[in-house]
Amino acid sequence: MSTPCIDSVNDDEEFVDILEDLRRSWDLGHALRTFKPPTPCTGALPCTAGELTTAVPKSQYLRYITKEVALETGSSVEAVEEQVRVILSEMSQNLQMSSIRLLGYALNKTMKRLFTSVHVNMDGLNRLQQATQEYPVILMPNHRSYMDFLIISFLTFTYDLPMPVIAAGVRKYLFQSLAKMKLVGEIFRRCGAFFIRRGIGSDKLYWAVLSEYVKTIVRRGYAPLEFYVEGLRSRTQKALPPKLGMMHMVLEPFFKGEVYDITLVPISISYDRVVEESLLAHELLGVPKPRETTMGLLKASSVLWENYGSMHVNIGQALSVRQLCQGKINRNHYTLIPRDLPQRPSKDMQACVSLLAHHVVRVQEQGSVLSPWSLMACTLLQSPISTLVQEGLAWVTLTQRTLWLRKQALAFGARLNWPGGWMIVDEVMSSNMALHHSVVRRRGGQVFLVEEEGFAGRQPISAEEGVAWRTVAVLMVASYRNQALHVFARPAMLAVAMHITASRQRRELQAFFVFLLDVFSFEFVFVPGQSSQDFEEACSLLGKAGAIQCSQEEISVTDAGQQTMTFLRTLLQPFMDSYQVVFSHLCAEGVHTFSEKQFVTSGRKQATRLILSGELQTYEALSSDMQRNALSSLLRLEAVTKLRTAKQTEYSVKMSSVQRIRDMLCGKIPLQSVLSAPDSRL
Repeated sequence: MSTPCIDSVNDDEEFVDILEDLRRSWDLGHALRTFKPPTPCTGALPCTAGELTTAVPKSQYLRYITKEVALETGSSVEAVEEQVRVILSEMSQNLQMSSIRLLGYALNKTMKRLFTSVHVNMDGLNRLQQATQEYPVILMPNHRSYMDFLIISFLTFTYDLPMPVIAAGVRKYLFQSLAKMKLVGEIFRRCGAFFIRRGIGSDKLYWAVLSEYVKTIVRRGYAPLEFYVEGLRSRTQKALPPKLGMMHMVLEPFFKGEVYDITLVPISISYDRVVEESLLAHELLGVPKPRETTMGLLKASSVLWENYGSMHVNIGQALSVRQLCQGKINRNHYTLIPRDLPQRPSKDMQACVSLLAHHVVRVQEQGSVLSPWSLMACTLLQSPISTLVQEGLAWVTLTQRTLWLRKQALAFGARLNWPGGWMIVDEVMSSNMALHHSVVRRRGGQVFLVEEEGFAGRQPISAEEGVAWRTVAVLMVASYRNQALHVFARPAMLAVAMHITASRQRRELQAFFVFLLDVFSFEFVFVPGQSSQDFEEACSLLGKAGAIQCSQEEISVTDAGQQTMTFLRTLLQPFMDSYQVVFSHLCAEGVHTFSEKQFVTSGRKQATRLILSGELQTYEALSSDMQRNALSSLLRLEAVTKLRTAKQTEYSVKMSSVQRIRDMLCGKIPLQSVLSAPDSRL
């Protein structure tokens, strides 16, 4: 098997293309081969899927909750117990080897059709094999594509590892679709998926059933449990702030002393090209996601005729919860009340869960492998979009800037999949251009952004529709730029702080840096309470790159660092511009109360008007994720208040606070205001 060239500062992991041998083997033979995984979790008693489901309603905890719900609702205990059985029937997995073999056969063919290679770090696989034999294992991949769910199961089957059970968040309408698609739904269940309703809110009984089901899997060491700590598939291809509900459930058996330790395994899955790239871009513009149906599944088979390049699966170091929690929590909190009774986690445990979840996301980011196209996308989006569409960017310029960026990325600690030796630079970049032919084209030595692809050749019926079409292409390119943002985010925020404040004082720059972390806390993932470490990391990276000089009191830009600092500021500019559009819109409209839907719709219309008038160059301001993140930021900064009405959730605006944030972000308010604001709250 071949080992690809992964450029990194400190990287001794060996990546192997697992498809190389599979292409020479018989697909059916691979599916029917002997499968002998080690027994998961030493000392755990064997347990079937049926026994697992039967044990849940018999637990003392669920019996207690059942009686509580019956008392609160006026229902009989028997009626509530029937609801528990219905929820479990809807939720539970039914892992079976026959379905795993069927999935293995289908995935073997699919992977070889879609991808030129699937690279996996073999050291990670070996570590995972060892981890599954010791304590309950939690597999925690990032979530960028529907392929994430498939590839982990494919790997565990191919390398004789225990098959995981997978928490699959599903919206209400999809449960109805699965009921109609009985064959597909049953195959997923038999491959280890257990389905969780999204949007269950304060449904006490459902939460209790789900929690007990998850905790029973962990306590019994039934199988490795796989879930996405980000909760949702990232439509922007950036890491999302972690959701903590499932994390609490998974860790509770450790907090209660029911298991000695739990092993968390972060997994970074990286794609040269994402299968759903166009779908995700349209979703960001408000186009509803197509409903899952059997016919839709058959139509989706058209993706099999496209080339999606390489995939990299980097299985990170196994993390011991016991070691990570040492000195951070007092588990005696749970000894004061019987284990079987519901308990609220203490503040230190909530903080510990949040810390672990954010740490996992950070490890996922650091383990991701960037393709040349990610760097090319960063470079392309440094130019005005109108220029890319009408005049293009010279191929020579794109090449020079991308090679410069490659050097910067490596200096900042990125992992790059940049083929070397046998391929010259022009071939590497040309092949990546060809892979992304739907959004970029090379003509006459110039590279152009393609905006008409997929619209059957017709012209837009309005100027607004033309903006939307162009935005689809921009968002598709931006999603690949976003894959690299974790490498540059902290240095970029320091570069922005130095530019806006025009200060060299270390204390002042750190204060504004922390303010930026707060404002963009939903765009980039930062570990809570570690803003000082983030600032020092930014200083260290820029210092090593020769872009700044640091002393105890001052930070200054070097002559050689001007290009780096300009690039970093431009990298964050779409986020700065988009947030300013939101802030200005809320201040100008004079609307004091609104729903999220009204906010996104009116904000998109405002951004479209600004683009058409030439006042705004940032098409990403139309992204619903960008708008919602800005709203969440305002909520966190207490410039917006959430109001719950009988019909929907509404938001109330504090105009003066929004105006203040807007003015601080563009440097209109003196820096002393930032220094005097406690914890950057406004």
